[in-house]
Amino acid sequence: MIPTSTKPPLSKTTLSRDLNRDLNRDLNRDLNREDLRIRLLVVDDDQSIRKLCVTVGEALGFICLEAESGESALALLEEQPVHMILSDMVMPRMSGLEFLEKVKKLVPRAEVALMTGHGSIETAVQSMKLGAYDYITKPFSPLEELRLFLRRMAEKVRLVEENEFLRQRTDSETAVHGIIGSSAKIQEVLRVASRLKDTRTSVLISGESGTGKELIARAIHFRGAFANRPFVAVDCGSLVPTLIESELFGYEKGAFTGALKSKEGLFQAADTGSVFLDEIGELPLELQAKLLRVLQEKEVRPVGSNQRVKVDVRVIAATNRDLEAAYKNGTFRKDLYFRLNVVTVHVPALRERRSDIPMLVNWFCERYSPGTDLHVSSAAMKALMNYDWPGNVRELENCVERAVALGNGNLIDLGDLPPSIAALDSSSSRTSFPSAPELVSDLAASAESNSGVRSVDGSAVMPLSTTDLEDIERATIQRVFEQVKGDKALAGRMLGISRATLYRKLKRYNISGAAGAAASSHALQ
Repeated sequence: MIPTSTKPPLSKTTLSRDLNRDLNRDLNRDLNREDLRIRLLVVDDDQSIRKLCVTVGEALGFICLEAESGESALALLEEQPVHMILSDMVMPRMSGLEFLEKVKKLVPRAEVALMTGHGSIETAVQSMKLGAYDYITKPFSPLEELRLFLRRMAEKVRLVEENEFLRQRTDSETAVHGIIGSSAKIQEVLRVASRLKDTRTSVLISGESGTGKELIARAIHFRGAFANRPFVAVDCGSLVPTLIESELFGYEKGAFTGALKSKEGLFQAADTGSVFLDEIGELPLELQAKLLRVLQEKEVRPVGSNQRVKVDVRVIAATNRDLEAAYKNGTFRKDLYFRLNVVTVHVPALRERRSDIPMLVNWFCERYSPGTDLHVSSAAMKALMNYDWPGNVRELENCVERAVALGNGNLIDLGDLPPSIAALDSSSSRTSFPSAPELVSDLAASAESNSGVRSVDGSAVMPLSTTDLEDIERATIQRVFEQVKGDKALAGRMLGISRATLYRKLKRYNISGAAGAAASSHALQ
């Protein structure tokens, strides 16, 4: 990651400043880390040229290294990767073109430029075909030519690194394997999942049914270094009790009636990868003891066999039960609980992150009615926001799918929603729903705002007004739009809406792109 120049917030309002706080903090932290400065390697057998290039590079703020030959430069690159390489074309034992070809195999992301006193069109074309950034002739006259050349080269490196930073941030914060949301709670879940993706640590995912626990498990597995290895999902609650052991650990031919041939179990199928044990709390106690042995000894014994089979499996378990209470009650093994509970990820219920509902609704509308300008009326959205969603995101998805099927293709209105949800658009009050200022605060990932309107005795508050809902939608779109620096294509994907819908909403809310966003927008598209 290469530091980029800091820019003032896109808006002077407190809301916009809060919305950009996390991104600006990350970039500012990076600016202060020496290991993230641009590293330039100068390769030339002429010491005076090397010293000249190093002097100019250091004046531009680069960390400069030097080598007198292609061989020594390649040896250096094995230990110290760099962002930019400036190499002579003509050197003893290894030419600049040969060096370029080897560098592109060793560090393909490094930008390489060649310098020579014997430039020709043919040589330039050949170097470009091999992946060179550009070509500069020496002696450098004036010296300003070299300085501008290195500066342009660095700008390209910064742009590539900045785009990679934004892609990684987007991947970790939104639309990760179908996980949609910008609220503080779901973003924290995604950040934890991102940190776990390259580990073999056991993970316990807790949360109510329908919150997306399997999506989190898949994100942990498929976003990391083990993405090309097996991922086996097992619904412990749906397995027949008498067959659970044979399904998990496999069986030998003749082990029981109907076992006509040997079969490997799901743990063996997941070897070197991950096994996802959904609803782990439903496992019988005797199976819990055998699962504990698998976790401790990393081996399974198929049913009917005396031989143990080694397995290397990362276990990700999920439950909608309170396993701590279960082991205290004796319905779940205490030792298995602590073996699984190395890292716990709690997925919040949808009612705990209501600010994500408009984004989720837009995402599901795009999924079930792609390519259309389908939108939701204010009254319908108000009812969706007021509902408690006991079935969480799964219930919301089913609700939107139903509305798309019953609607006219252009507008989802109250009449397209289930009666139990549509009835909530009435003036009936609710007792625990936060007000719009609190939702905007949640969108900004800030706990500093306490502007919610609640009565002292905890009595009911009024449901959201249409203006409140528009404020929430505007804040959501503005936050995402500013994070991607005005990239409409990426913002649309993050919000789960079509580009046409995004343009309409940008115009409606008078939201304009960030200054200087054009270059990064083009690269991200």
